[in-house]
Amino acid sequence: MPVPHLDRPICEPVQLRPGARLRVRRIVEGGSAAPSAPFPHYHDVSELVLFGRVRGQLVADGMRYALTDGCVVFVPSLRQHDFALEGGPRDWTLVQIDAGTVAALADAPAGEPLRGVFCARPEAALTDRIAMLGDWLVEAADNDALAASLATLLLQAVASAPRIEGRREDAQSDALQRLRPALERLRHDPAHAPSADEAAALCALSPAYFSRRFHLQLGMAWSEYVRTHRLHLASQMLLESDRSAASIAIALGFSTPSHFGELFQRRFGISPNAYRRAGTR
Repeated sequence: MPVPHLDRPICEPVQLRPGARLRVRRIVEGGSAAPSAPFPHYHDVSELVLFGRVRGQLVADGMRYALTDGCVVFVPSLRQHDFALEGGPRDWTLVQIDAGTVAALADAPAGEPLRGVFCARPEAALTDRIAMLGDWLVEAADNDALAASLATLLLQAVASAPRIEGRREDAQSDALQRLRPALERLRHDPAHAPSADEAAALCALSPAYFSRRFHLQLGMAWSEYVRTHRLHLASQMLLESDRSAASIAIALGFSTPSHFGELFQRRFGISPNAYRRAGTR
């Protein structure tokens, strides 16, 4: 029985299927590929793009970067960005990585580059190393421990690549900037998530304005986002640990194990224990 999951629109907060820490896709387009339509967007995940052939631009964090063959792009979680690719043959490997995994790497020595957006062009030897890691990652299952290890090595390699200088844009600043204090508090301590009023205070906004702005940017209420975030973490813990469903429920701040089970069933159409059995066969 396959593990159930929901494929989401590009701007929703949780994109990875439950239990997964990353998703990898290889995209190859031929000479008839049209220019990409502009679409500023953001993800709850962090995003690493390894370009092969490409011409175009990246706009992120108020900067514009020229994209050329062999460049790499890293965009942390919840940073609004936009790719404008020219028509013609192009290819890239897209790696979307759980924000918590990247945050742990960013706090480690030499991990500081992973705290912000960057565009880089690796030198020859590093290009070969990154290409090899990317190929191995594509071949590995996206829920495999090997894939997670390869993604870590890949991020560390990319973080050391020489930067491409960007040009400052006059565009409006990141639309999610004002909401980040609440999102970061939730990410660091999901078991003690702030209430909507507390989240508004963290963002220096009135409760009413915070609620309107949050729903506008993320398409759901704060309470729904908190619940979705916790359920996503629970799905990872069910597959990656031997903790009981009741223990996971308490650790993530659900009121009771039975309430957690009801919410999990409603979200994924399967009980926590059945989900664990399906995902570990």
